[in-house]
Amino acid sequence: MIARILALAAPSAAVSAAQVFTQFAETLVAAKLGTGALAAWSITLPFVLLLQQTSAGAMGGGVSSAIARALGANDQAQACALVKHALWIALVAGLVFAIPLSIFLPWLIGRLAGDEIAQLNRFYPFAAFGLAAVPAWLVNTLSAILRGGGQHRIVGRLMVSAWLVLCIMMPLCALIFELGLAGIGLAQALVFTVAAWLMWQKVRAGQAGFVPDLTLKPQLILFKKILSVGLMACALALIANLTTFLVNARLAAFGTAYVAAYGIAARVEFLMVPVAFGVGAALTALVGHAVGSGQWQQARRIAWTGAAMAFVVTMPFGLWVAIWPDVLASFLTSDPQVQVHAATALSYLGWGLAPFAVGMTLYFASQGANRMRGPLLAGMFRISIAVGLGALLAQHFQPAASAYYLSVACAITIYGLVVALSVRPGVWSEPSVSKSLANLNDRR
Repeated sequence: MIARILALAAPSAAVSAAQVFTQFAETLVAAKLGTGALAAWSITLPFVLLLQQTSAGAMGGGVSSAIARALGANDQAQACALVKHALWIALVAGLVFAIPLSIFLPWLIGRLAGDEIAQLNRFYPFAAFGLAAVPAWLVNTLSAILRGGGQHRIVGRLMVSAWLVLCIMMPLCALIFELGLAGIGLAQALVFTVAAWLMWQKVRAGQAGFVPDLTLKPQLILFKKILSVGLMACALALIANLTTFLVNARLAAFGTAYVAAYGIAARVEFLMVPVAFGVGAALTALVGHAVGSGQWQQARRIAWTGAAMAFVVTMPFGLWVAIWPDVLASFLTSDPQVQVHAATALSYLGWGLAPFAVGMTLYFASQGANRMRGPLLAGMFRISIAVGLGALLAQHFQPAASAYYLSVACAITIYGLVVALSVRPGVWSEPSVSKSLANLNDRR
């Protein structure tokens, strides 16, 4: 079983490694632009992460799991038809991000970081969302289609190349061409557009294991097969990033340095998402295929094997961050004040990184099983603890901002525990599926 997971996880893990490397580079580029730019970037970060997570791990998981379940049930015609529905969802969702956020984010940066910082970075939201949102949604949806067909290697080659090119393009546009934060967004728009076009050529040629059928009229039931998982996963991504936004809003009262420091800590926290996705993308396909063929015990075994692999990979990194936070903080920013606050945040956060990675890995497995209530409950615990516990502890901490750093660490740890408790026979079992199939047959 480990060999099966590794065979599919290796390409996704390579993509995740390239993405993590690129996200570190993005953090460095933002820091090089100064504390003001880093603060603006930190405020925008939850929305950038929301875009990435909803398009790749959330709705992408819905697309991948729907196709995997169709193929597991030997219904290739349905898999072919699902492609058109997935692309329509990607286009609409991309526009939902592009238009409102291009208008809203400059105002938000002004409210939380000051009008001067907002004015200096006013073009960044337009570049990062107005230009990049639709291409990002398309490339991640097309990747999910290929992964649903088990073609992780094709996705791996293209996306590793895309992330590494982006790693070069961001400092080139932002620092060399002196476009500032807007250069980061412009680089993302260019790279994702080219990657989406290349990915579409692969899908259109049938390299997902089937040739997409774009002639069929849209069918509500096929949208539901994607959205039943994808919408709940998007809600979870929204909760996660709303958590980051609300903590940022609380920290803004203490000063720009605290916001910038939390931006660094939040980036490290969210690095666990692509790391977990390296294994989780394989689990979505393998669990979905097993569930499609009615093998629930096998699905649970696959999920827990993948979770153990994620724990082994992330635990050493989490311990390093917790024990030596100064090293990472000084690497990511040269501002002495931000370094101190970031080191404090990382010293708490490091202990929760491995449990969080386990929870995220099982979340991706839950997408394949179409069992999303456990992750949803975990997300509600996460936001309640991060914001509510932080507000309670702030009365006893000095500085008070440290209370929020601790509460975020507690929140991601509880998240992992609650998701893990949901992956059990009483939840992941055959009776619920049989009932669902019976209801579907009745409607037909």
